[in-house]
Amino acid sequence: MIAILEQFEESEAGLLVRAPAKLNLCLLITGKRPDGYHGIETVMAKINWYDELLFEKGRKEGIELVCRGNCWAPEGPENLIWRACEMLFERAGRRVPLKVTLTKNIPAGTGLGSASSDAAAAVMALNRFAKLGQTDRTLHEVCSQLGSDVNFFLGGPLAFCTGRGEKIEKIEKIFKFSALICVPDISVATKGVYANYHHDSKLYSKLSGQIMPLLSKKNLDSLARICANMLETSCFRLHPELKRLKDVCKKETGLSVCLSGSGSAVYVLADEMNARLLRLQERLKKEFNCESRFINNNSW
Repeated sequence: MIAILEQFEESEAGLLVRAPAKLNLCLLITGKRPDGYHGIETVMAKINWYDELLFEKGRKEGIELVCRGNCWAPEGPENLIWRACEMLFERAGRRVPLKVTLTKNIPAGTGLGSASSDAAAAVMALNRFAKLGQTDRTLHEVCSQLGSDVNFFLGGPLAFCTGRGEKIEKIEKIFKFSALICVPDISVATKGVYANYHHDSKLYSKLSGQIMPLLSKKNLDSLARICANMLETSCFRLHPELKRLKDVCKKETGLSVCLSGSGSAVYVLADEMNARLLRLQERLKKEFNCESRFINNNSW
């Protein structure tokens, strides 16, 4: 039985907040906008794999950010957590001495949205921990300045996101799914993938014609198994080893295999862990030095 973890836990040590990763169940590119950004249409789903942020009273004025865990993260203003806290303090008009300890479990540059999720978790947790009394609207305004998909992590667990990713339409359905998520030791720069992207309007029309009717019926299982990700070609052009990784996953399992976001993580949709997936895990570790884990949809 899967243990259900809450997002917030209060203790004598402080306030612990969990920041879930996400998968893109589909990702369409509508074309380049007048502002230079690419328009997207994507269904995003939170999964039960988390970074953790512990908020404590600081020993000195200002924001102290400490990073630990399996994955590296910066400890200063270049970290979205630090920036999120600073911006919320400014909006609130008051500050408290603050120490935030990030346990970084989800690597950056994998298309799993961990930095954005960390930022959203920080905004929610700081408002609660420091009793800043800021409204949901203010939290959304702060998050919109931090990144295109940060706002998604304020809600969820499932949403249809458009524009640059900042326009959020919550999907009012519980969609239970499981997947083996494969995370190679490759960090993909989202900016580089978009810069290398060549728009295919015919492909967009074709995929949209398949995706939108399924979305309107909330047939998310069929939608996810299409594995539509229009950034895939650009990502694989920059990192051909990821194309081979996906091909191996497909050949070993015969299941739907998808790239999340701009990569590098790929995931295999599967109802349960089985012998084929165990063999795949062994092969990925041996041939690609690729870590993998079985995940489920998140409930909040």
